[in-house]
Amino acid sequence: MSLVARASRRCEVNKLSIVGAGMVGEAAAQIIAREEFCRELMLIDVQGELAQGKALDVWQAAVESGSDTRVYGGSNAEMLRDSDLVVITAGVPRKPGQSRQDVLSINLPILDGIMRDINHHAPAATVLVVSNPVDVLTYRAWSLSGLGRDKVFGQAGVLDTARMKCFIAEETGFSARDITALVLGGHGDSMVPLMRYCAIGSVPLSHFLSSEQIERIVERTRQGGGEILGLKKLGSACDAPGVAIAQMVDAIANGRNRILPTVAILEGEYGRTDIAMGVPCVLAKEGLVRVIELPLDAQEQAMFDRSADHVVRDIAEMNAL
Repeated sequence: MSLVARASRRCEVNKLSIVGAGMVGEAAAQIIAREEFCRELMLIDVQGELAQGKALDVWQAAVESGSDTRVYGGSNAEMLRDSDLVVITAGVPRKPGQSRQDVLSINLPILDGIMRDINHHAPAATVLVVSNPVDVLTYRAWSLSGLGRDKVFGQAGVLDTARMKCFIAEETGFSARDITALVLGGHGDSMVPLMRYCAIGSVPLSHFLSSEQIERIVERTRQGGGEILGLKKLGSACDAPGVAIAQMVDAIANGRNRILPTVAILEGEYGRTDIAMGVPCVLAKEGLVRVIELPLDAQEQAMFDRSADHVVRDIAEMNAL
């Protein structure tokens, strides 16, 4: 982006804080700072010096890209004060063989502590939850915030959709630029890739691929995070989640009214209430301004209900901790 374009753009976010200076938080910070999605960016972590070092590195890289976003790091919760948007990436990542749900007992108290800090220092901030299990933790963050669903939501579907588009491009040989895809449901093995809504250059995916090929893509999408975790051994995915976070931040910071799959609190949509699920939503400067309810056929509704039942079970497990 040219400096002229940067100068003419009006950013809706003055101060953005990322809580969690791990690989995902750092990857998101690099893009957010480089693209000037906010004026001030805070990178906050219990390891304060690590956060400071990463913040300096990100800031210096952003400056070389022509960005005026200022980046600071540290461990003091006071850094959250007056944040317009807070992104939560803190928590332990999965290890090989673990599910996202396996880390709930560890990441739940971390999330609770972060929400206490947000409620104290930035009670009006929009909150984007990324930490796993994201559906359950998004529900928890919303319940602790006292805010509406427009202000507290989670990231999962943007990442899952990107993975599916990657696998479709690999299977077909077509440009990923022409591929549209959509994933609903919980973030995990029960996610619901809606292949009926997938297309390449507006041509339905079924025109190019057999049902067996499509099923392979569906299964690989569901296992996408685990595949990377199994190959890397010492760490989970970070770059693609960072890009997914940045896309959602961009939609809010620049008031784009983008339709993006988002972990949202449902209020009767898709036949569900009092639950956080991945569904298509409109993100704008006010946050989550609309949940889009798509017509599902009987098979798709059954898959969605099965995924929702898993999330309900996980929320009950969380409440029992």
